[in-house]
Amino acid sequence: MLSPDTDATTLHTRMRTGQLLVACLCAEWCGTCRSYRTTFTELAVRHPECCFVWVDVEDHADALGDFDVENFPTLLIQRMDETGDVLFFGPVLPHAGVVEGMLSRDLRAAPAVTAAPDLRGWLLQLA
Repeated sequence: MLSPDTDATTLHTRMRTGQLLVACLCAEWCGTCRSYRTTFTELAVRHPECCFVWVDVEDHADALGDFDVENFPTLLIQRMDETGDVLFFGPVLPHAGVVEGMLSRDLRAAPAVTAAPDLRGWLLQLA
């Protein structure tokens, strides 16, 4: 799992070679988020084909633009190809099985979510 605060160069490299960006939007003050961080890190190890990123919404409100995150954890799954389509954006239960289920589906056929921030574009600008 990577952080925009400490892993900008690695993020830039991974985003050019991975298939999906899986971003967890959380807040440090949220106990559920702090507990979920270990699970999210384990998911990143099990899915090396994806780029897992932990984004603190209070430290990086600029990444979200006009989008407010009110429920934690909120997950964003975005293609890392030239389309940059967002395939999922919303709150999830803090269980590994939820993300595992999403990643096991054929997301290539999923329609793009139009009401979502472009985290891929923001992360690519960091390096």
